[in-house]
Amino acid sequence: MRFLSYELGEKEGYGILNEKNFMVIPMETLLRELNKDVPKNLLDFIRTYSDSLIGDLKEVLENIKDKGIPLKDVKITAPIKYPRRNVFCLGKNYADHAAEVKSIPSGDATIPEHPIYFTKIADPAIGHMDKIIIPKGYTEKIDYEVELAVIIGKDGKDIAYERAEDYIFGYSIGNDISARDIQTRHIQWFKGKSLDTTTSLGPFIVHKSALPFPVELNIGCRLNGEVRQDSNTRNLIFDIPTIISDLSKGLTLRAGDIILTGTPAGVGMGFDPPRFLKSGDIVECYIEKIGTLTNIIE
Repeated sequence: MRFLSYELGEKEGYGILNEKNFMVIPMETLLRELNKDVPKNLLDFIRTYSDSLIGDLKEVLENIKDKGIPLKDVKITAPIKYPRRNVFCLGKNYADHAAEVKSIPSGDATIPEHPIYFTKIADPAIGHMDKIIIPKGYTEKIDYEVELAVIIGKDGKDIAYERAEDYIFGYSIGNDISARDIQTRHIQWFKGKSLDTTTSLGPFIVHKSALPFPVELNIGCRLNGEVRQDSNTRNLIFDIPTIISDLSKGLTLRAGDIILTGTPAGVGMGFDPPRFLKSGDIVECYIEKIGTLTNIIE
């Protein structure tokens, strides 16, 4: 089951993709069939219902034939355009990426003994086919990072490793766009990760019931058709249960929180010489069974 947010003309909505005929079934239509209140956006839907309606929604979808919108007629937006707080991120969570990171703060090639956390602002997050706008004159070293995004489904604190999946709503794709020169200049990652249009999410949130657990999916990134990153989420140093359990120690995770789980090798700064993004580039981040998130550099 793929959840998405969209624009249709001047109206914003969210719903579920009917993959048989590439129709978007508005959540308003589905929830009215179930006599349920309709939250205003996908974030509020997750906060209100979490997993409680998944079975009912599947049944309704099977009976709806002509109440959808052709996917080609909508503009897909970030599934959660305005996260309720900063996006949680993992640094150096693939061994091959840790080996290529040498030119930014904490950039030694050693494998971390504990998860490295940082956060980034997404206000708003951009979505599929949106533009990543380079603030020219401020940064010249904009880089891409494909990441598996985990969407938390319900509040939890001190979550046991064995119960981590219970707290997941689903998965999406993130592109953690990074200004490498800003990272280096400020001796930390927050500012260089939080420029406007540098958090891309989407195109869908795939509900966890559609994917086996543990999540082992091919993940990669193409730049202008050239494969730059190519790995599998089984190569995460700290797997998803470890991340959720460790991050939630003494810190309450909230329904709708977004966790970017780290990027594999092949980022622009890992080349010699580095190969950073420039205007006109097309970046495609893809994860098996989730989709492809495409952005254009301006």
